[in-house]
Amino acid sequence: MTDTQAGSDAAPVTDGRRARGERRRAEIIEATLRVVERDGAAGVTHRSVAREAAVPTSLTTYYFATLDDLLVAALTAVAEEYAGKLRALIDGGSDELDGLAAIIAGAAGAGRRRALAERELATLAARRPALRPVARHWRDTVADIARRRTSDPVAVDALVAAADGMCTAILLEGREPAASAVRAVLDRALD
Repeated sequence: MTDTQAGSDAAPVTDGRRARGERRRAEIIEATLRVVERDGAAGVTHRSVAREAAVPTSLTTYYFATLDDLLVAALTAVAEEYAGKLRALIDGGSDELDGLAAIIAGAAGAGRRRALAERELATLAARRPALRPVARHWRDTVADIARRRTSDPVAVDALVAAADGMCTAILLEGREPAASAVRAVLDRALD
C-alpha cells in the first residue's frame, strides 16, 4: 500500500531510512559538541568529528557540507536545549527567575562542559555570521522572561546582560554559586 492508498488518516509508510538518517545526523551533532567540550571550537574539523562519532569522514560531509553547517547544527542543538528549559519555566507556571538562576548556577556543576561549549560557540558567532541567529536564541528567550516582568526595554536588556555575564563569570570561576545569589543579581538587573 502506498501513502496515497493508505488514506489521509494513516501514518506515512517509511522504510526506516529516514529515521536512521536522522539518528546518524543527531549522533554527528552530539560528537561535534563533545569535540567542542573537549578541544574548543577550534578543534572541530570533519575529521575530528568523524573520529569522535566513529563514522567515516565522508558521512560528516554528507550531512554537513561545511564546517559552518556543522557548527550551526551543534549550536542549534545546545541553544534549543537551553531554550527548551527556559520555555518550560515560562509555560510551567513556576517562578521563571528562580529557574533561570538555577540554570545559570548549574553552569559550574554537572552542566559545565555543555555550558562551556555553548558559550564558546556563541562567542564564535561574533566571527561567523551563519552562527549569529542561533546564538541569539538563548538571549531572546531570556528577554521573553524579562518581558513577563517589565515593559522597560532597558531592564530587559539589563536582565539579558546579567544572565550572559553571570554565565561567563561562573564558567571562569569554576565553582557553582548558590542559585539565590544568581537570583539576587537577576532581580537587581530588573530594578
